[in-house]
Amino acid sequence: MPILFRPALPADARDIARLFLISSEGAAAYIWSQLAEPGQDLVDVGTRRYARSGVDFSYENCLIAESEGAVVGMMHSYVMRHDPDAEPVTDPVLAPYADLEIPDTLYISSLALYEGWRNQGLGVQFLAHARERADRLGLIGLSLIDYAANTGALRFYTRHGFRIVGSCQITPHPMLAVTGEAYLMQYP
Repeated sequence: MPILFRPALPADARDIARLFLISSEGAAAYIWSQLAEPGQDLVDVGTRRYARSGVDFSYENCLIAESEGAVVGMMHSYVMRHDPDAEPVTDPVLAPYADLEIPDTLYISSLALYEGWRNQGLGVQFLAHARERADRLGLIGLSLIDYAANTGALRFYTRHGFRIVGSCQITPHPMLAVTGEAYLMQYP
């Protein structure tokens, strides 16, 4: 079946939220739980978050893979800039990641495919789109954070030119599906 890669639309926000939950190993669930009203479904929180415009965490920074009109995957990425006025991150679960940034890169915060669409070369195509976008924006490359426990993703990114340039220890939390180290990876 042919796959169409296209910019996301506001109507894609629910699929983006679902896919972000798949790729984040619990980090999105943790963040969204801090934003949720009592009893609110986390997918609804993520949907609201990605339906916004003019912010990093928006459908505007997502690329959708579609087959026969159905979303099968997405990549969320945005330009990582140094903000000298940024408030320090004090949340104990999120603080370790604060130093894992490479300014002037296109930061891939999520690349996810629904079950049944994995291992078909779509991830490689997403990375090609990310490299093209980074070049078009005059950035120095790509960056992302992955988990040591996610050995399949680490092999994938390493095979496609990413290298580990930093790490942090993950603060354990019941909502997180991983423990151990998180790696900052850069391409080239």
